[in-house]
Amino acid sequence: MSVVKINVLTVPAEMREELERRFSNRAGMVESADGFEWFELLRPVEGTDRYFVYTRWRSEDDFQKWQQSMAFQRGHAQAAEGQGHGHGQGQGQGHGHGHGQGPAATDSELWSFEVVENASPKS
Repeated sequence: MSVVKINVLTVPAEMREELERRFSNRAGMVESADGFEWFELLRPVEGTDRYFVYTRWRSEDDFQKWQQSMAFQRGHAQAAEGQGHGHGQGQGQGHGHGHGQGPAATDSELWSFEVVENASPKS
C-alpha cells in the first residue's frame, strides 16, 4: 500500500520565491529513490503561508530508506546547519527547508497517510 508524506512548511511572504527556487534547483534528487512514486510542491493561494511538499512512496520502508540516504542528507544539509532539520524530521519552530543560505521556512510538520483509494482519468 502506498504512503503519502506531506511536509507542511510555514514560509514568510519574503521567502516564498526563494523556497520555490531552491526546490526547482533540487529537481531530480528524489526521483531516483527506490520506491518513490510522486512529488509536488503546492503553493498556498488563499489565506495561509503554508506550503505543502507532497511525496508518495511505495511503502513506509521506502520513505525511511530515502530519509537515511546520502542524497537526502546532502539535500538537507543547509537546513540542518540552520535552525532545523528540513522536511521529514518535522515538529516545532525552526525546522526549515534549507537548500541555500539558511532556512526559507520558519516551521514544518510532517503528516503521514496511507493511500486507501485513488482514481485517475480513464484512457
